[in-house]
Amino acid sequence: MSVTPLAPRRKLGPWMATALVVGNMIGSGVFLLPASLAAFGSASLVAWALTATGALLLALVFARLGRAYPKTGGPYAYARRAFGDFVGFQTAWGYWIAVWVGNAAIAVAFVSYLGYFWPALGDTALLAAGVALAAIWLLTAVNVRGIRQGGWIQAVTTVAKLLPLVALAVAAPFFIDAGDFTPFNPSDQSTFGAVTAAASLTLWAFIGIESATVPAEDVDNPERTIPRATIIGTIVTAAVYILGTVAVFAAVPRQVLVDSTAPFADAAAVMFGDWAGTAVAIGAIVSAFGALNGWILLQGQVPLAAARDGLFPQVFAKVSRWGTPAVGLVVSSVLVTALMLLNYNAGLVEQFNFVILLATLTTLIPYAYAAMAQLMLMLTDREHFSGRRLALDGTIAVLAFAYTLWTIAGSGYEVVYKGTLLLLAGLPVYVWLKHRDRHDAAGIIGKAA
Repeated sequence: MSVTPLAPRRKLGPWMATALVVGNMIGSGVFLLPASLAAFGSASLVAWALTATGALLLALVFARLGRAYPKTGGPYAYARRAFGDFVGFQTAWGYWIAVWVGNAAIAVAFVSYLGYFWPALGDTALLAAGVALAAIWLLTAVNVRGIRQGGWIQAVTTVAKLLPLVALAVAAPFFIDAGDFTPFNPSDQSTFGAVTAAASLTLWAFIGIESATVPAEDVDNPERTIPRATIIGTIVTAAVYILGTVAVFAAVPRQVLVDSTAPFADAAAVMFGDWAGTAVAIGAIVSAFGALNGWILLQGQVPLAAARDGLFPQVFAKVSRWGTPAVGLVVSSVLVTALMLLNYNAGLVEQFNFVILLATLTTLIPYAYAAMAQLMLMLTDREHFSGRRLALDGTIAVLAFAYTLWTIAGSGYEVVYKGTLLLLAGLPVYVWLKHRDRHDAAGIIGKAA
């Protein structure tokens, strides 16, 4: 199977790669999370710390693999190298589904926040769908035109979304009172149960750790840039999440926070006045728009890498004259469009909450494969893994794998059950691809004879 070479193009530098990691993790959910966590009180801060630790372990895995194998595809590329075509296909299939399904949910969140200033979006489903699809196709066009154009949008929106969150975090010490963090666990669960339940919520906020590894061949000096962008991006994101939650807990009484639909906006209004609530609402819109751009940028990269290896239909290996995976970008956005048109109704929020859980599960499985891929490659590829760091890298891989298993189990039986069916649905595609390859090989042999 011949590999389709990528055309020369301008690449993502360190700032853009870091913005891709931060921007894809800090999406729409963080602006609502403090309200969900309020039911668990200060125990949720422990959950944030545990989740941040797990995320950092995964970040170290991706940083190490990204340095050793700077190839487009991220988790897919590592899984295939370590375990072969079948696991590689499973990883690519699950990750690709997770990305474009998740993009539908992010687009809905973008329209939801936009409704703060444009109330008609909340009353007219067709108008809301039209605006969401306009955003999807605008950003698809930008990313078809060039990955660096998408990178610029990501850098600008990441800075814009961080400003209100950092402002709240900086102001938090002036509003903190010991009573804001009591009781420690107001839920009816044990402390361990409350922390575990809160951790299952905070987990979703860290999906995107691997973002810099996916377009690796479009990253400038990837062996150096990818590890730094991954680790710095994860640390910055964790700090913003934890300090932001502390700020909201300090400014808004827990009884009020539990029922809040805009916790960061409520906290900003308390700290700085009503104008600040509007500013945070704008920040939420920018955040969702930036996250949508970042994930659209990635939605063509994994199919491109898999198609170049013969594990996705070859049409996905085609690139535009700008060197971008145009077919993968467009096909993915067509699927997002269909999903939104089929599901844009009164029950949208509940449906998309479940879809996000499914998308997260199909992302966590590639994370688990990546952690074990590092362990496998440490044993089989001593050219890239050797020296004094060997024991440390192995320990990090095992801990990261254990963390992914814990979080997968925490997704719940229904999500794991339906997510497994979703992954198994790709098996006929794999069989067809392998049959095609065997048929093509037989034809070549026949001609040679």
